[in-house]
Amino acid sequence: MSVNRSPPARAGRLAGGLALVVLLPGPLLVPGQVAAQPAWPMRPIRIIVPTSPGGGTDIVTRALGARVGEALGQPVLVENRPGAGQVLGTEIVARSAPDGYTQLMAASAIVLNQVLAKKPPYDTLRDFTPITLAASLPNVLTVHPSLPVKSVKELVALARARPGQLNYSSAGAGTSPHMSMELLISMAKLDIAHVAYKGTGPATADLIAGHVQLSMPNTLTAAPHLRSGRLRALGVTSAKRAAGLPEVPTIAEAGLPGYEAIQWYALFAPAGTSREIVGRMHAEVARALQLPELRERLAADGAEAGGMPPEAFVAFVRNEIEKWSRVVREAKLTLN
Repeated sequence: MSVNRSPPARAGRLAGGLALVVLLPGPLLVPGQVAAQPAWPMRPIRIIVPTSPGGGTDIVTRALGARVGEALGQPVLVENRPGAGQVLGTEIVARSAPDGYTQLMAASAIVLNQVLAKKPPYDTLRDFTPITLAASLPNVLTVHPSLPVKSVKELVALARARPGQLNYSSAGAGTSPHMSMELLISMAKLDIAHVAYKGTGPATADLIAGHVQLSMPNTLTAAPHLRSGRLRALGVTSAKRAAGLPEVPTIAEAGLPGYEAIQWYALFAPAGTSREIVGRMHAEVARALQLPELRERLAADGAEAGGMPPEAFVAFVRNEIEKWSRVVREAKLTLN
C-alpha cells in the first residue's frame, strides 16, 4: 500500500489572525484504518531439534522442512541441539522471542521430562505455544542378533535368569524409548541397566555394534536395520501392529498383556507467539502432511501423519501429561 506524506510543517497567519497549522510528516490513515503489519515470514525460520541427527525427530523435521519452506517462501533451517535428555534444545526455544522465527520440533520427551523431574525445567503448556502434532508412531523392542532371544517371553526369561547383566540404550533420560523400556521393566519386574545417549541415532548405532543388548528405538529409526538383519524386533509398543512392520507383534500380544506406549513428534513455538503465526504454520504443516509422498514415507516405517488443529493439540498435550504422570507415580520413576 502506498503511503502519502504531508510536506514539512509551516507556520503562518490567515486573514483575520487565525493560526495556520500544518501537520508534521506522518502516514495518512482514513477513519477505521490501521497501520499495516509486516508480513510473516520475512526471513528464514529455525526449527530446533533437541536430538542428534538420524533419530525420528530429525527425520520428521527434515521431511517437513523443505516442503513447508517452499510454501512460506522462506528457508526452514533445521538445527540439532542435543543434550540433557532433550532439555537443552527445548530450553533454547522456551527462551526465544515469540516472533515465529525460532520453533521446536519436540518428541513426547517434552512431556516426559516434565512429569519425571522433581523440579521440572519447564512447563509445556505455560512456556510453549503448541502448534500441531506432526506424526505419531510406536517404538519397537529391538535386540542385537547375538542375544539368544526371539520373543518377548524369551527376553523376559533371560533377563530374570541374568539380573543386572543386560543393558539397554535410549535416546536419553526421560525420552520415549527410555520410558517405554522402563514401563516394560516395571510391568515384567526385570533388572536391566539403562545407558543414556544424546539421541536415538547414537543409541541405535551402539546397539548395532553390540555395545548394548537391547533398545526401543522408534520404527522410523529401527525399520531399515530390521530389514537388513542387523537388528531383531521382538514387539512394537503400540496397542495394534504397525503398518510398516506387520509381521512384528505388539508387546501386549507377545507376552505382556496391557502394555502400550507410543511416541509422537510435534511442533511448538515460544509462549506468546501470535495466533496468526501459529495458524499459518499449522496450515502449511497440515497441508504438507497431506502430500502422498510424505504420507507414504511415514507409513512405510510405521508412522502416522498428524496435522491436528492447535486447539485440539493443546488438549492432546494436556491428556499426555495426565497419562504419564500416572505411569510415573505407579512405577515410582524419577530422573537421576
